[in-house]
Amino acid sequence: MVHSMTAFSRQTHEADYGTLTLELRSVNQRYLEPHFRLPDSLRELESAFREGLRKRLNRGKVELSLRFDAEAGADSLAVDARRLGELSRVLAEVGQHCPDAPQPSRLALLDYPGVLVREGADQEHIKADALSLFKRALDEHIEGRAREGERLAELITARLDSVDSHVAEVRRLMPDILARQRETLLARLEEVRATLDPQRLEAELTLMAQKADVDEELDRLDTHVSEVRRQLTQKGPIGRRLDFLMQELNREANTLSSKSVVADTTRCAVELKVLIEQMREQIQNIE
Repeated sequence: MVHSMTAFSRQTHEADYGTLTLELRSVNQRYLEPHFRLPDSLRELESAFREGLRKRLNRGKVELSLRFDAEAGADSLAVDARRLGELSRVLAEVGQHCPDAPQPSRLALLDYPGVLVREGADQEHIKADALSLFKRALDEHIEGRAREGERLAELITARLDSVDSHVAEVRRLMPDILARQRETLLARLEEVRATLDPQRLEAELTLMAQKADVDEELDRLDTHVSEVRRQLTQKGPIGRRLDFLMQELNREANTLSSKSVVADTTRCAVELKVLIEQMREQIQNIE
């Protein structure tokens, strides 16, 4: 199943101690790039969140935001004496090396992570609820990626159908194109009443046909289109493979355009390049 890298999810949990709200946002990115915004009291959950994202997501810039709104009266503020003691010791060492450095204010000390804590609420209970909330939000997020990916697959498949139509049209036109080229060349030579060497003429006609022959390019276009369709049914990340196939499709479309000798094949080649570019833009969002 195709998964997009673009999705959003939000989960909220209310309890006696307050309210936890977790949001996940993701956009396309070459690799998995997580960013976290967590309250200081729950910052140690970052490693668990990071590991959870790594196990279930492969690509995308992911922003995880966790907010904790404590219930009024559910807890009280207190100073972590051990943490404050460690901070005081470090500040004393800094003072020995930099005696002229200004000392931080009491308010600045309280603002240091871990110094000011909330008492009353069971922190382990809150952390367990936050992890459960994360799992639900991640499930919802992945479901959103799958729904978006399904829509992207439909858009890409529709354009693959159009590519097949244009390739079939070029195949249908080629015999008539080559016959008209041969007739045109013979007519021009007859107009100037040139003395024709039958063997030389046949060689020139054969060379002209070889230069205009695009069977190989059309076969490769068919092959690449079939591979794109196959990739769209595979499990796991497929975005990079699809991006590579778009490069190969574009290469064949360019060759087809360079070999074009009539307006009909030029038009088809242009339409192919437009369709391929449209698919490439959509594929940038696929995981």
